[in-house]
Amino acid sequence: MLIDSHCHLDFPDFAADLPGVIARARDAGVTRMLTISTRVAKADTYRAIAEAHPEVWYTVGTHPHGAAEEPEIPAEAIAALTDHPRCIGIGEAGLDYHYDDAAPEAVQERVLRAHIAAARMTGLPLVIHARDADAHMEAVLTDEMGRGAFKAVLHCFSSGRRLAEIGVELGLSVSFSGIVTFRRSHDLREIARAVPHDRILVETDAPFLAPEPHRGRTNEPAYTADTARALAATLGLPFGDFAALTSANFHRLFAKAGGGPVAGMGA
Repeated sequence: MLIDSHCHLDFPDFAADLPGVIARARDAGVTRMLTISTRVAKADTYRAIAEAHPEVWYTVGTHPHGAAEEPEIPAEAIAALTDHPRCIGIGEAGLDYHYDDAAPEAVQERVLRAHIAAARMTGLPLVIHARDADAHMEAVLTDEMGRGAFKAVLHCFSSGRRLAEIGVELGLSVSFSGIVTFRRSHDLREIARAVPHDRILVETDAPFLAPEPHRGRTNEPAYTADTARALAATLGLPFGDFAALTSANFHRLFAKAGGGPVAGMGA
C-alpha cells in the first residue's frame, strides 16, 4: 500500500474524471491520498471531495501564492475548520520567492506563522511549502520551534541540504516528489539518502511534476508508485519495504488519519 501524501484533487485538471483518477491510483497500489488546501476559503470544496471519496483526506490552509488574498486569517479560524474527521492537517503554507509577483515576504511570513500557531492549537501537522527561501524558512522554523513544538513536513522537497538537515533537527518530516526521479536531480537524491528513514514521505504534488517516465504529462496520484520505486532504489530498499515504511511514516505524522483501513477498503 502506498499513500500519496500531497496532491491537489480540486484542480481543474481532474474535474472531468476524478473517480477515474482515484480508480487508477488504487490500481497502482496507491490506496490513500491527501488532497491539500491552497485557500482557506475553499475549505468546503476539500471537505466535499473527502466526503465523496473514502480514499481521500484533506487539509486546510493558504498556499504562499494566495497569501495576498488571505493575509489576515487568524490561527483560531484555521483551527476551527479542522474539526471534520477527514481534515487531518494544516496548510499548505510557507514561503515562495520564485516569482516576482508573489506576495511581499512579510505577508508570506505572517501567514506562515499563523498556520504554525494553528498547528500547535490543533496538534495537526503543518504542510510546509518552501521555494527559493531556504535561509528565511530556516529562521522562521527555528524561531517558531523555540516558541513551542509543532509537527510539520517539508513537502515536495527541492531545497538545499542545509534546510533538510535543519528540518530533521527540528523534528520535521521530508517528502519527496517526482523531481527526485529526474535525470539531473543527483543532489536531491543525495539529500534523500541522508534523511532518516523514519522521516521520509512520498507524494506527487499532482497535477504538477510528473515523475519519469510520465514527465510532461498531467501528474496524478497513481504516479506515486513511480516516485516510490525511484526512492526505494535510491535508498537501497525493496519496493515493498519502502511502501510500508512511508505509509507508517505518514500515519505517525498524520495521526488523525488512523492506522487502519479506510472505510469500505482492505488494508
